[in-house]
Amino acid sequence: MTQSNDTEKKKPIWRRYFLWGMPVGGLMAAFVVGIIFWGGFNTAMEATNTKEFCVSCHEMNDFVYQEYQGTIHNVNRSGVGAVCSDCHVPKEWTHKIIRKIKASKEVWGKLVGTINTPEKFDKKRLHLAKNEWARMKSSDSRECRNCHDFESMMPEFQKPSARQQHLNAMKTGQTCIDCHKGIAHTNIRGRASDEYLEMIEAPDQNFIREVPKEYLESLARIEAIEAAETEAASIAKKAQQKAMQAQIAAAVDAAVAEERTKAPVDERAADAGDPVDANIDWSGVDSVDMTLFYPGQTSFEFVQNGKQHGGARPLTKGGDQCTTCHAKELNNIGAKIVKGTGNNEPAPIPGKRGVINATLQAAHDDENVYFRLQWPDAPHAPVPFVDGGKMDPENQIKVAMMITGTGIKMGEQVGCWATCHADNTYMPFDPGPEAIAENGDIASRLQARQSIQKYLSETRSKVEIKGRRGKAQGGWDKLKSAEEIDQLLADGTFMDLMRVYADGSATNGYLLERRVENNGDITASANLSAGMWTVVFSRPLASDKPGDVPIEPGKTYTVGFAIHDDFSAARFHHVTLNTSLALDDETAQINVAGR
Repeated sequence: MTQSNDTEKKKPIWRRYFLWGMPVGGLMAAFVVGIIFWGGFNTAMEATNTKEFCVSCHEMNDFVYQEYQGTIHNVNRSGVGAVCSDCHVPKEWTHKIIRKIKASKEVWGKLVGTINTPEKFDKKRLHLAKNEWARMKSSDSRECRNCHDFESMMPEFQKPSARQQHLNAMKTGQTCIDCHKGIAHTNIRGRASDEYLEMIEAPDQNFIREVPKEYLESLARIEAIEAAETEAASIAKKAQQKAMQAQIAAAVDAAVAEERTKAPVDERAADAGDPVDANIDWSGVDSVDMTLFYPGQTSFEFVQNGKQHGGARPLTKGGDQCTTCHAKELNNIGAKIVKGTGNNEPAPIPGKRGVINATLQAAHDDENVYFRLQWPDAPHAPVPFVDGGKMDPENQIKVAMMITGTGIKMGEQVGCWATCHADNTYMPFDPGPEAIAENGDIASRLQARQSIQKYLSETRSKVEIKGRRGKAQGGWDKLKSAEEIDQLLADGTFMDLMRVYADGSATNGYLLERRVENNGDITASANLSAGMWTVVFSRPLASDKPGDVPIEPGKTYTVGFAIHDDFSAARFHHVTLNTSLALDDETAQINVAGR
């Protein structure tokens, strides 16, 4: 019988015990090796995510890195900068590995010199950008949202247009990259085709999200603050204007009394007569504050073109009005454009003001409607490109009012902007007298010689909006037949236009294929006293003249006002955005009060 040898040496514990069929020692060794491998792999992985690594090759350092420096993602007031990997490498492991595998193609591009010269890089640039745009679009701008989250956004610290755009984005399913291309590198969005941009920037229902409670609360706070500030400013302004008007009235009465004492008795009767607004006591009519801003060369085509105007989609697709985004930004917009710091003013006039702050009063009786517009005069700013510095020496000011007719493309959204085209006088695609002369028949019908007046798109068979392949925007020479235009007039598709001049004279008419005077009834006066312009004009509520929009109870109209001040002409004016008007309706921006 064999006996066991108790003195036989036992195996070590790490060899004696097994787990999942493997010695515990082997598993421990594998675990340690795994940790070392994982640590080394992760260290190497993270080393490739640093800015220093990204710009270590000259293609990145000499091209895109130079563009990145100085941008908001590089340096900012908070000191929180974003480096290459923050935007271009996902943080989650699975997405990060996928991105790294795809990036191996970039290594091959480096080896073969795909973009190693500025010329090669520029040629390939749009392709590279499209790859990033598509990646970010597909992930709902995941890397953007690592830092920027809708729930953390406070509208009270954003511009009014940004508040509205972010609200639209949440409701319609848009994502960051739809609007924020070119924020860290040169913006080459304009190189992409319109068809591609239409596709890549279209809202995605999968990205629709509930508007965070914090966002709505912040929005309510800032809107309440702004409303209070506006009300306080309006009260102060009305008090100031009331005091000024009292001074003006006293000065006028004193001057009139003095003249009457000098005149013979039979001549004093000549001073009698009813003024334009004899039936209206303006002291009892509420005034509306109006900000008229300087638009420069901003045309109807511009606001519809997504490459030129970031709000084109909300306007053309979403049905937003101009005021939806810009009503609270007019001071900033006017100040920017008038100085030529934007893209819409190649010929700035030194000293010209960016906005005109005016007040409007509107009233009506049984037969007529009355408007009283007042604004402060400003020092003369000579126009550097006009002899004598005055574009219209005979008229220090002109006032225009348009009432939108029916059937006008986006008429209720944009108001009189529908008449301002890129090929009008002093606009970027003004055809000039030679091109006009070459189209003799059209020029004759438009009564055009030197330039093209404003017109409605409905009077043209085609209006170029996108400017594809170098085409001029606008459609001045695509005039429809006289019969078609006559039908538009009969259908009410026109802009009712009233104009008042510095001497108090006025014209009534309409704007369709060009500006037309219809000899409709209008009376007006214009006066400059104590540094304040006062323009009053009146027209019948109803009219049988073609081109006059009847103003009827129960209806709301979209109107626009323009002031040509300081002897200006053509596009060098100040304008309002779309404004609502109605008779005896406090919900309208301009409530025409019955008297």
